[in-house]
Amino acid sequence: MTGYVVELEGVWKVFGDRAVDAMAAIQSGGLSKAEVLERYGAVVGVRDASFSVSEGEIFCLMGLSGSGKSTLVRHINRLIEPSAGTIRILGEDIGAMAADELRALRGTRIGMVFQNMALLPHRSVRDNIAFGLELRGMDAFSRTRVADRTLETVSLHGYGDRLPSELSGGMQQRVGLARALAADPDILLMDEPFSALDPLIRRNLQDEFLNLSANMRKTTVFITHDLDEAIRMGDRIGIMKDGEVVQIGTAEDIVTAPADDYVADFVAGISRLKLVSAGKIMMPIERFEALNGPVDGADQYPTAHPDDDLDTLVGLSTRSARPVLIRTEDAVVGVVDKTTLLHGLQGSAGA
Repeated sequence: MTGYVVELEGVWKVFGDRAVDAMAAIQSGGLSKAEVLERYGAVVGVRDASFSVSEGEIFCLMGLSGSGKSTLVRHINRLIEPSAGTIRILGEDIGAMAADELRALRGTRIGMVFQNMALLPHRSVRDNIAFGLELRGMDAFSRTRVADRTLETVSLHGYGDRLPSELSGGMQQRVGLARALAADPDILLMDEPFSALDPLIRRNLQDEFLNLSANMRKTTVFITHDLDEAIRMGDRIGIMKDGEVVQIGTAEDIVTAPADDYVADFVAGISRLKLVSAGKIMMPIERFEALNGPVDGADQYPTAHPDDDLDTLVGLSTRSARPVLIRTEDAVVGVVDKTTLLHGLQGSAGA
């Protein structure tokens, strides 16, 4: 065991009648996506994807339409077979699993929530939630008890006897989430679950899911095309382009140090106020004092912690002409003057 719940290593997916030949050519000659299409009429859906997800982490995969994010997430429960690479769930290579082992994995360890919930229209909300448990052979009394408990979890108490058509879109999405949670899986795969909802309902469901995730410690791979949603939801973010994961990091990492021009363009319009910390932009105290002399009377300066965000620094800077000292419990470690703060807000090289 490695300690990771989900691990992908060198995963490729090539679609087409000559996919096997194309994959062999990629491995021997390093063909580009365009070359694979031209020579073999095959499409590279996922290109050499590797990442690991820890217990309780929300890992967001994001990218534009056609970037390969939905294709990639369906490899995690082997709804799609990889052309190459290894996928491990809780240390087990799922590529080596027999059909019955794979069914057990999908039924008990992994839950999936789609944008289109595919609720059964003729079944009640309660029966929709309990459907997976019914397929597993759980008795009617037990699955009803589990379904009712899960209805409470997603704030749908009292709606168990309703049909899906009697619920709003946001409530139907809760039913889809409840159906996935009812089996108490270790892993949730969520493919743009909130993208079709109105902004206010979407934000409320994001909040609810974040609270659920914190309480239930579910390991989640969350697919979105919306960077704001990825920043809000993800402990870490993987950005995809043309089937390739081009950068993985925290929101702060990606905004402050984009891996390439594509990522830089992606994050260009994002406000840095709540994302970037003082520790990322501060001038080390040694350098500041070498340029400006010793900082005397430190108690007369506004102070912040390295983890405080730019919004906090802006508030401190507007109330004092002095630079902000960045202090840990033990010592002053850095300084943010107004020029440094402006560079940090702008995202320019001076930050």
